[in-house]
Amino acid sequence: MISPLANVHPDAKVAEGVVVEPFAVIHKDVEIGEGTWIGSHTVICDGARIGKKCEVHPGAVISGVPQDLKFEGEVTTCEIGDNTIIRECVTISRGTKDKLKTVIGNNVLLMAYVHVAHDCIIGDRCIVANAVQIAGHCTINEWAIIGGTTAIHQFVTIGKHAMVAGGARLGKDVPPYVLTTRVPAGFAGVNTLGLRRRGFSNDKIREIQEVYKAFYEEGRNITQSISFVEENVVSSEVRDEILAFIKGSDRGVLRLVKEDYT
Repeated sequence: MISPLANVHPDAKVAEGVVVEPFAVIHKDVEIGEGTWIGSHTVICDGARIGKKCEVHPGAVISGVPQDLKFEGEVTTCEIGDNTIIRECVTISRGTKDKLKTVIGNNVLLMAYVHVAHDCIIGDRCIVANAVQIAGHCTINEWAIIGGTTAIHQFVTIGKHAMVAGGARLGKDVPPYVLTTRVPAGFAGVNTLGLRRRGFSNDKIREIQEVYKAFYEEGRNITQSISFVEENVVSSEVRDEILAFIKGSDRGVLRLVKEDYT
């Protein structure tokens, strides 16, 4: 059902069963999948590709023009998967000529006032809490959880199943399966509780813990830690995955930080 008080361009592709509430605005080059709900006062701009059974809550702006002075009006998209919830006043920019798209996966929750800048990729089943600010070209892999008001520097990558503390300031990559401290952001252990909730066996969790214990041994730099893990930790899918992430990091990964909560 499309409210007569909504402004929907006649060329927009709105599937059957989509609900568009009063005062929503949907531009021309837009596609919206079956069963999606578009709340009042949302703006869905050119380039938006929204999947099935999504929720876009009031005040959200989807596929807005990138806040990037290098953007020259190139045709780009903002692609959102199925069953994703976008809460109030979220802003998501479409891509630039870097990736030509911004991508939000399936079953993602973006809480109120989140900003996702141009050319970001957010994997399936991520949760991004209130007022998180994600700069351009960032990648957040599946099942990651980002605590509220976190600020993420451009080009940062966050590994799958990681959990980032609320209020963190991230300028380095976050390896998979870990917890972080807030300020300064650093490694605070393995996301054991989260992994158990997602069905990881105790043996698999111990394997992850062994890798990170070896990697973050006091006194070693990144290069020494990589060599130590390669020489002293038995090769496995998990070990090799973590090493590949760390070796492939352009910004460098978080180091061990003992946060002072006093």
